[in-house]
Amino acid sequence: MDVIPVIDVRHGVAVAAARGDRAAYRPLATPLADGSDPIAVAQGFARLFTFPVLYVADLDAIEGRGVNASLPPVLARALPQVELWIDAGLRPHEAAEMLASSDVATPVIGTESLAGDSDITALEALPRNRIVLSLDFRGDQFIGPPRILETPQLWPDRIIVMTLARVGSGEGPDLTRIADIIARANGPRVYAAGGVRNRADIEALHGAGAAGVLVATALHTGKIKAGDLDEIAGL
Repeated sequence: MDVIPVIDVRHGVAVAAARGDRAAYRPLATPLADGSDPIAVAQGFARLFTFPVLYVADLDAIEGRGVNASLPPVLARALPQVELWIDAGLRPHEAAEMLASSDVATPVIGTESLAGDSDITALEALPRNRIVLSLDFRGDQFIGPPRILETPQLWPDRIIVMTLARVGSGEGPDLTRIADIIARANGPRVYAAGGVRNRADIEALHGAGAAGVLVATALHTGKIKAGDLDEIAGL
């Protein structure tokens, strides 16, 4: 069972996510790092546990303020053994450009950034094993072209079920939705994001068939500790 720590970056600093309301995100305060520099936070995660993957949401790019282009290579130098998943509001043609120009980042394509049939066609052309697709939900509403959600054959090898309203909420993961996506995926690895509070939530997601979870708040608050991570890795 993979635990993937998350860093949300806004205006160049790490911020604390709260229910997907990005305008309300404030600079992160965590015992894992001094200050809210994204590199310091990433290194704090690395001291806690040897995570194989780090997920970085570039909120400046997602919200159209420009890409933090220097961040992935700096993170790669700081954490050379860690795979970087970069969510920068990429459409499929932009993800293709990232794959062609960088060997340090795995592009995450969020359905909230997809516009229509041309994006879907471009998504199908990407190598399934080199991208991650985030199926984005706000409440019960899917954000993105309905055809993506309705056609599991379009999904690549790795999928995130992103429940935005539960991010940083402490409400627990949406087990029903995640189990439904896992059943429909029929092969791809499915990762849960949003609402994970503690080890018990991760064990419940493992029982539902999830390959891993994206976590931030529970790591910063210490509700998921290094000992938990050691044991979860063996699930």
